Amino acid sequence: MAFRKRNVALSRNDPSLTAEPQSSPTSPSSAAATPQTIPGIRPSPVDGRPTTSTGTPSLDAILAGHAGLPLGNSILFGETGTTDYAGALLRFYAAEGVVQGHKVHVVGFGEGWGRELPGLSDKDESGRKRVNEADKEKMKIAWRYEGLGVFGSRDKGAATNRGSDSEAVFCHAFDLAKRLALPVATAINYIPVSRTGGSLFSAILQNIQRHLESTPPETIHRIVIPSLLSPASYPPISSQPQCVLQFFHGLRALLRRYSTRLTAVVTFPLTLYPRTTGLVRWMEILSDGVFELAPFPYDYRQALSTSAAATKEEERPQGMFAVHKLPVWNEKGGGGAVEGLGEDLAFVLSRRKFTVTKFSLPPVEGDTEAQEAAVHAASGSAMPNKKDLEF
Repeated sequence: MAFRKRNVALSRNDPSLTAEPQSSPTSPSSAAATPQTIPGIRPSPVDGRPTTSTGTPSLDAILAGHAGLPLGNSILFGETGTTDYAGALLRFYAAEGVVQGHKVHVVGFGEGWGRELPGLSDKDESGRKRVNEADKEKMKIAWRYEGLGVFGSRDKGAATNRGSDSEAVFCHAFDLAKRLALPVATAINYIPVSRTGGSLFSAILQNIQRHLESTPPETIHRIVIPSLLSPASYPPISSQPQCVLQFFHGLRALLRRYSTRLTAVVTFPLTLYPRTTGLVRWMEILSDGVFELAPFPYDYRQALSTSAAATKEEERPQGMFAVHKLPVWNEKGGGGAVEGLGEDLAFVLSRRKFTVTKFSLPPVEGDTEAQEAAVHAASGSAMPNKKDLEF
């Protein structure tokens, strides 16, 4: 019967010891093998592909269930009329990229466009005032223990680490009434559009490809193209199918080649180029996501403002938001059923944010019950109706 003396230290070469792995979970080798998280990127809840935010939470929520724009995809926003509501979506998209440290490429506009990016809001999406990390620590720790970290270096370092640990934000809240302070001059790459020559689109693609090749593999790039084919920025030859469709083919090739680093958002004036033309239909086919903004006439917006359904200034819709195509909607069904996607959608642009909401017609003037229900729904009141109280 084998036995061993007690209180005897085991040597390292003892054969009775079981084999253990060389590296522990806290070893430097295992820590180096763990992939580092990129700011502004998170996996899709549908299939795990990397996604980034468009800067508008309500728009992220309807992108085929991915809760963001999948990398390697593009979105085309068409807008009717002479308004520029889609330009606000572009500015949110560019501002989110600047805040996250991504490389933003703006086509056809100069530094004046970048100086109009919205600044960070001091309130979250629910309207509550944002609290910084230092105030959170003060609320967690009692006032009599607040100064304990000053006396000991270990305690002081621990308190500093607690204050510096902050949760990564996927989509920031922006305020159109503020202006974003650009961190460095190279945060945005402004690509001019040549007014002469037919190779203007190839020069744009070559500029973006040079930046993609010269930056590290973990750098995320965003392409912003406001008012594509607008006569104010593009020459007449750019609207020829052999020019613009070749550009969309090249942009799609770049997105597929750098499928983990690049996204693109384009706005397009549908008043000059209707969706019934073959040129626009091919542009939509070559884009991964297609949305349309149709602003309401002024008379209809006045009717909505005086109706019982509009009790708040921010809840008056300015137009309809149509979804024609979603990115990564594959043969398996894409992101599944998105809440409210089958219903009519409208967009609301206030002084501070852009929101995509469900749309419903205001109640008839004589229908008092519907008017009361609309007022309760708009004010967020949880008061039950008289009909609900009856047994």
